[in-house]
Amino acid sequence: MLVKINGIENEYEFVRYLNNRKVCKLNPMFRQFFDELFGDLEEDAVIKSWKNPYKQKTDFYISINDIVKRVSLKTGVKNSVHVEGISTFIHFLIENGVNRKIIINYLLYHYADGTTNGKGSKRLSVEEYKADNQKSIDEMNEVFNDEKLLEKAIDRFVLKGRNSNYCVDAIVHGVLNDFMWMLKDDIRSAILSKKDDYSTAVHFGALTCQPLTRCLNHNPKLESKRYCIQIKWYNMVDDIIENMNNKLINESKNTPNS
Repeated sequence: MLVKINGIENEYEFVRYLNNRKVCKLNPMFRQFFDELFGDLEEDAVIKSWKNPYKQKTDFYISINDIVKRVSLKTGVKNSVHVEGISTFIHFLIENGVNRKIIINYLLYHYADGTTNGKGSKRLSVEEYKADNQKSIDEMNEVFNDEKLLEKAIDRFVLKGRNSNYCVDAIVHGVLNDFMWMLKDDIRSAILSKKDDYSTAVHFGALTCQPLTRCLNHNPKLESKRYCIQIKWYNMVDDIIENMNNKLINESKNTPNS
């Protein structure tokens, strides 16, 4: 779903459409989403919606009868779902018992310049690095896809983030008149379902972990970004579509013949 709209403006469009609208006035797409998100709703119930002023996983809120739901809004493809500094990411791994060898292997992969601090002079592309280091990447993936660590990674990278005590209740992908969604429990299941899938990239289930940039040309404007990790959910759209299709199939199986 390729769109040309500023992400912030997209959030405000959703808020403007929803705020002070009665449930009975929702278009069919929103009504289906709300039925999943809230369950049974009174037709005359009034919706309140507002944008989150803070930089968190929640982009906007929806409230009906004082029940508040948190929504993360995405557009485009190859979605980046999280960015943070390499030092805090490494601290996250240490806190969760990842051993020193794996952490060193990740730093070598991240910088791909022969060092664990990014000070090496010769930088390799990811393809060049993988050519001689796939075994160490495979070892990292075995550790990173341990279910206990993966559950915490999902919270940190997708659902909760580092600066909130609350998980999002849903991810919505798209724009006001053309969107799809996945609820929190389904997000967890979708990411966890890929934990045993083989990948040549460093990954946490369906989430790929990589440098924000390798800055192979030593561009001084991009140097600081070498010291950040980026988490991408490359197949987010496919996973959301699969989840919605599976729900439709299950609903049809459970619907008595008329």
